Amino acid sequence: MLLRLYQPSDCKILAELFYHTVHTINAKDYSERQVHAWADGHIDLNRWNESFLSHHTTVAEINGVIAGFGDIDQTGYLDRLYVHSDYQRLGIATALCNELERSVNSPKIITRASITALGFFKKRGYKVVKEQQVQRHHIFLTNYRMEYFRP
Repeated sequence: MLLRLYQPSDCKILAELFYHTVHTINAKDYSERQVHAWADGHIDLNRWNESFLSHHTTVAEINGVIAGFGDIDQTGYLDRLYVHSDYQRLGIATALCNELERSVNSPKIITRASITALGFFKKRGYKVVKEQQVQRHHIFLTNYRMEYFRP
């Protein structure tokens, strides 16, 4: 596995990976309506690119194929962490999360974890602060505001 910094040429591939992951992996924990509201296939690539460039964004590759990605801002907000369905349970999310956490100086990392990711973050020592209902296209989805304080 190769971890590298995001490049603007990755944006479309990351958007497709996000869509595919939500519709396969997250579909186990969310209804079809919720999955379609979360990832409707209409991502503003310019906005995502700007977001990726303003954050520390790391891409994971296996044999030249993008298998996952994640990003964190300088305040310690871990925004996105997705691994393609074909590359689950290979340590990619752990490697990405390790890199993202190391990249910021904030004593606290915050994320909004999906039901699917809740166990992963709990195993890393993140604590649930609040269960939330977020609205996407008039559909509510459950996620969890989580915090991790560095030792």
